[in-house]
Amino acid sequence: MMEEQILSEFKKNALYRLDESTRMVNKALQDIDDEMVWKRPNENSNSIGNLILHLCGNITQYAIASLGALSDTRTRDMEFGTREGYTKTQLLDKLEFTVAKAKQTIQDTSLETLVKVRSVQGFQLSGIGIVMHVVEHYSYHTGQVAFWVKQLNDQQLGFYDGFDLNIKNE
Repeated sequence: MMEEQILSEFKKNALYRLDESTRMVNKALQDIDDEMVWKRPNENSNSIGNLILHLCGNITQYAIASLGALSDTRTRDMEFGTREGYTKTQLLDKLEFTVAKAKQTIQDTSLETLVKVRSVQGFQLSGIGIVMHVVEHYSYHTGQVAFWVKQLNDQQLGFYDGFDLNIKNE
């Protein structure tokens, strides 16, 4: 019984975190146009479009393919080499589709699969490690997207508008 509760709580919180990153990326890109999506701060940095393609590739490789026991068909270099070809809407649709598929895969994953160690991108990770990687990796790049949008538009993004973030713990 306790294992089922822990498994349920782990999945619930992982899915919540994925939803939060998706919400923030969508909110950040509200005032960005298709041209700005592909703008790079410099040649050694990535555009928002590259970051979204990279997130889709990484989430697919780790969560969907590895946890879902599917073939790994990722072409990582394409994620960073692409300079155009997707609109902002297409990128967001691709990201939302990928995240939805990953969330379903995580939700359907058994306890046995979550504790099994496997090789992903050359790293030895349990299913739990894979889920943690996907959540933190998505969050990390969400922060990069937010930072770059703030640089482009010189405005607050309002991720927590309507929330009092100064409330103390009880």
